[in-house]
Amino acid sequence: MFKQEGYDLMGAAFEVYNELGYGMAEEIYQSALEVELGLRNIAFTAQAELDVFFKGHLLTPKHRPDLLVFGEVVVELKALKELCSDHEAQLFNYMRIAQKQVGYLINFGKKGDLEWKRFVIDDLHTRNR
Repeated sequence: MFKQEGYDLMGAAFEVYNELGYGMAEEIYQSALEVELGLRNIAFTAQAELDVFFKGHLLTPKHRPDLLVFGEVVVELKALKELCSDHEAQLFNYMRIAQKQVGYLINFGKKGDLEWKRFVIDDLHTRNR
């Protein structure tokens, strides 16, 4: 499911990591990845506002995943020494709210190698509106 799109996304992410290395702020990696995606003609939306509902009521706060790539893949970026389960939970929440089955958690902060994980959710529930 969206495997080629994932390869294209990760090719751009590896290029950013190879050029910038580790240890910079997350905002730098986000901006650089946006540039690289643009250079590769990969469609994306940065910080897309996602509506959140509770018992049919639209809540004022919005969720904003870092990137929505190809209109179908949710991307959460980090620049940390290591990822933890809280980061995965954050991505899962974005995926569920966006109703997207595929997500990538990409960490530019690990020394020596780009850290990333691909997630697929098969049991998306429709939103309560």
